[in-house]
Parts: sequence; C-alpha cells; structure tokens
Amino acid sequence: MRLVSDAAYGEVDLIATAAELACLARVIAEGDGFIGSASASPLDANCLAGIEVRKAPGSGVRIDLDTRRQTLVISGDPDARAVLAENLHAMATAGDGGHLHIDYFPEHPYLVAGSLPLVVNSPHGGMPTG
Repeated sequence: MRLVSDAAYGEVDLIATAAELACLARVIAEGDGFIGSASASPLDANCLAGIEVRKAPGSGVRIDLDTRRQTLVISGDPDARAVLAENLHAMATAGDGGHLHIDYFPEHPYLVAGSLPLVVNSPHGGMPTG
C-alpha cells in the first residue's frame, strides 16, 4: 500500500492491491488497527507511514492527517465505518479499473465536515473498461 499526501489538491492518494484494500476494509469495519504503507524514499516527504483506524463516538466518519506521525487517521461510529468499509471492499473486488473519491459534501451519507478527501485507486489501475 502506498499513501501520498497531495498538498496541492488537499487530498490523500491511496494505491493498494486488492488484498490490501480488503484488509483495510476489514480493519475499518472492526474499528481498531494500524496498516503501514510501503517504505517511502527519504526524498518523498509526501508519503505517509500508514493508516490508523479508531472507534469514535458520535455520528459519521472523520478522515484526518496526523502530521506529526505522518499517518492518515480514520475514526467514526460503527454504522458509518461499515459504509466506508463496504465501499473499499467493492473497490477491492471490482473487476475493472478506476478510482473512488471519498470527499465530504453537505448531507454526505457517512463523512463528517472537515474530513480530508481521499482518492482510492483501483488495484487494476486506469479507468473502467465497461
């Protein structure tokens, strides 16, 4: 898995295999864990160390960047985390390419205001073929 923080667009780009996305979906559904990312070159200061998942009270999922630890933090209640996990699992099992934008907008079904945008790339790359 590779996580790159893109300051120009204010989002994080996630590149992972199908197995890594499925593992991330499982950890998000469970609500507790850490998944490290591939080692980054010391010259690439935009690469993140991994994703930490936490349970949190309230309603919705929040995606944050812990800049001190260079870690993406995903926290939220069980129902909202389940929706995010289903979306990631669908990307992991899809048979074609593309990407998934996870961006907050008013009345978003599971993200809370202030969440950092996340782009999840298909393990198959590119755009869908169908």
